[in-house]
Amino acid sequence: MKILLTNARIIDPEAGTDEIGAVLIEKGKLAGIYTGNPNLDFKVDETIDCMGKCLAPGIIDIGVKIGEPGERHKESFKSAGTAAACGGVTTMVIRPDTEPAVDGPETLEFVFRRAVSDAPVKVLPMAALTKGRKGLEMAEIGFLKDAGAVAFTDCDHVVTDNKVFARCLTYAKGLDALVIAHPQEPMFSRGACATSGPLATKLGLPAVSPIAERMQLQRDLALIEMTGARVHFDQLSCAAGLNVLKRAKEKGLNVTAGASIHHLTLNELDIEGYPTFFKVKPPLRNETDRVALADAVASGLIDIISSMHTPQDEESKRLPFEEAASGAVALETLLPAAMQLVHGEYMDLPTLWRALSLNPAKLLGLDTGRMAVGAPADLVLFDADKPFILDRTQLHSKSKNTPFDGRRMQGRVMRTFVSGKEVYCG
Repeated sequence: MKILLTNARIIDPEAGTDEIGAVLIEKGKLAGIYTGNPNLDFKVDETIDCMGKCLAPGIIDIGVKIGEPGERHKESFKSAGTAAACGGVTTMVIRPDTEPAVDGPETLEFVFRRAVSDAPVKVLPMAALTKGRKGLEMAEIGFLKDAGAVAFTDCDHVVTDNKVFARCLTYAKGLDALVIAHPQEPMFSRGACATSGPLATKLGLPAVSPIAERMQLQRDLALIEMTGARVHFDQLSCAAGLNVLKRAKEKGLNVTAGASIHHLTLNELDIEGYPTFFKVKPPLRNETDRVALADAVASGLIDIISSMHTPQDEESKRLPFEEAASGAVALETLLPAAMQLVHGEYMDLPTLWRALSLNPAKLLGLDTGRMAVGAPADLVLFDADKPFILDRTQLHSKSKNTPFDGRRMQGRVMRTFVSGKEVYCG
């Protein structure tokens, strides 16, 4: 089919432009991009008037947790895929912290099979860096890469043995495999559920200093410098590590960094009153840290914004704050929450979409994330200004643990296309 999207506000993160135009989709790819008010007289099968709303590359979300295998009651490929489509996410890059962990080709094959059959969006799996994510023995990185793993990570189980981590990095370097590291010193952070300071003291919660992030970054960067490996840090959360990251990039180390949408839009004051839906890992930081993160995304120091979608059931959240499970769902709230950064004038839409789509595509070597002729027609049409009050019961995820419940937000997805096929129409 030929589909023509007219009267669209085209967001191009590669060119850095935001202008009115039209987009032609044919055979699942972008066949034409026309800016201004072009006179288009060719025949198409369907014409969609975008009514001046924003049309951008679909979001590529790195670090999505799916409950299969092991915790299907929290999230399945079907429920997560539906939530992703509703949120404008066209590619989910999923974590290996399942039960059992994705640390062998057999488990990876199961993931592929379920993803293809159940999810309406694209799914790319990551695999564990060490067997069972225990940090003791390197996983079969070569076999897993050949089987389709796009990156290797133990998620929040930091590899503490320097020899094991160095061996993993050296092997990954030889295969040109991407390693994703979690920058939190595990011993210092153990048991913490708040950021150290007056609020944590007032609430009586075990806390950790943001220095834990800088400590782990410095350890990891030393080993990266030694091995020359390609590494992405999944979640920077505070200002303490930004100068360390900046010096590493200036030195030419092959590193990138991400930040979660929750650390970019929430701060530690949100845990006043012990609401467990605001308990995430690492814990929410102070407002100064949040602003520093947003500025780092705008400048390009932080490359990627992700949802860090982590579904937890009601039973694991309805506990005292210290005992409750960490994490929040965010596939459907990623776009409207990210729009706070635009409405707050931290950055413009092309800069935001550089972090949501273009840079993740570059990191993983994908041909998506761009508004360019020949690229896959993975697109999201959204109203950047549409106000609404979020009702968590209306979310499509099986788990409803969002910190944005009842919050007034702006930004609604209208349509989502994956390889030219419409997978959501709101």
